[in-house]
Amino acid sequence: MDSQTIVAPMTPAGVSAVAALRVSGSQVRLVVERLFGTKAVKGLVPRMANLGTARDPESGKVLDSLLYIYFESPNSYTGEDVLELYPHGNPLIVRDLLQAIRSIEGVRLAEPGEYTRRAFLNGKMDLTQAESVADVIHSANRAELENAHRLLSGALSKKIATLTAQVKDISARLELDVDFAEEEADPDYDGWQEKFENIRTTILQILNSFRGKANLSRLPLAVLYGAPNAGKSSLVNALLGEDRVLVSNVPGTTRDFVEVRLFLDGGEVRLVDTAGIAEHATDELDALSMKKSREILEEADLKILVLDGTDERTDGALQTRDEIIPDFIVVSKSDLTSCHPELYETKNFSSQVELSSLGKAKRVEGSLCISSKTGAGLAELKSVMNAALFKKSDNAEDLWITSEREKACLEDAYAGVNRVLDLLRRNPAVELLAFEMQLVRRALQSITGEISSEDILQSIFAGFCIGK
Repeated sequence: MDSQTIVAPMTPAGVSAVAALRVSGSQVRLVVERLFGTKAVKGLVPRMANLGTARDPESGKVLDSLLYIYFESPNSYTGEDVLELYPHGNPLIVRDLLQAIRSIEGVRLAEPGEYTRRAFLNGKMDLTQAESVADVIHSANRAELENAHRLLSGALSKKIATLTAQVKDISARLELDVDFAEEEADPDYDGWQEKFENIRTTILQILNSFRGKANLSRLPLAVLYGAPNAGKSSLVNALLGEDRVLVSNVPGTTRDFVEVRLFLDGGEVRLVDTAGIAEHATDELDALSMKKSREILEEADLKILVLDGTDERTDGALQTRDEIIPDFIVVSKSDLTSCHPELYETKNFSSQVELSSLGKAKRVEGSLCISSKTGAGLAELKSVMNAALFKKSDNAEDLWITSEREKACLEDAYAGVNRVLDLLRRNPAVELLAFEMQLVRRALQSITGEISSEDILQSIFAGFCIGK
């Protein structure tokens, strides 16, 4: 491992009240001495916050008055001596501090993911936990974040460790049989098939939990649609709590769909306000707008039909849009009229469309009266959206894997166990069984990093941000 001391910001670039920098390596105490003086390094106490004035080691110029904390090896994130500095969040201060620390002999700028890599190499975490650090940082919703925390706490590591121990136990027995193959009768494999089938089942369960990061990074999409001037744009602004979308009483104000980000209890979602869909287009631009609205509706995870509660022709308007089946109905402008949402829940939305998957007409199960002006019904609508877009797991202890590397290792182990079971059915030579079990064991050990190559480590940590 590189013996040089490394430094990098832990907070993103930009102006803030406080920034954070981390220094890790054997030169940490020298960095304290050069920045804060000999007295500061002599009085250094691990995990105690200190207020000091940092000066440039060369010029003596004051850089900032800041807090710093020293973590003594091995009780730190990386397992090395670590210094964390918390200056004011002016980018000029952060830059000057970085330059001053890097000017000290033996200190360089950290590479992406180098802190976590050092933590892995120093035994502070295994490879599955190291990979989950990136998931904790980049999780897009609460369920993903909770899963990342379970992985970071070692939930998957424990499962893999249990599997590996079982395989090691059987593998040791086989290796012993190989050593004494000429002195003993044929090995007794009674009950081994059941053991291997149990191992295979566990591996398959973990494999089936895989969720690719490409799918996880996609934010859920909720689309509002309805007739022109139904109140869709006003509803978007009310949900966001700010005037983000242009609102007008003139029908057709929204010509293209407008996408915004909305934070719900479960996480962030994409919320789209579409151009109004009428029975007939008024011109070529209007027709194109409605076409784009229908296209985005095809991608939607949640289609919300917005109806104008003041329009007496609402039921007729529903009939013109039977080809678009909503997941939920919102009746707007409830502050201007009496509202009866139950009238819309039994509306047949497929009278003109045959639903092959259902074999019968689909009826909307939910509707809600809202007022974008007074805020009535908005909290209930957010709750409905959250429940539809972030479905909770029945088992709070469930976890899933997101690493393609871990998936590939599990697939290798699964294939190996299948080969072992096939050999058992054909009354194999013990040498063949022992060889296959070695492959299974190595595949499982590769998941947690008991066995790992420099190329694998490089590919994993290269995707991390600098400072983590």
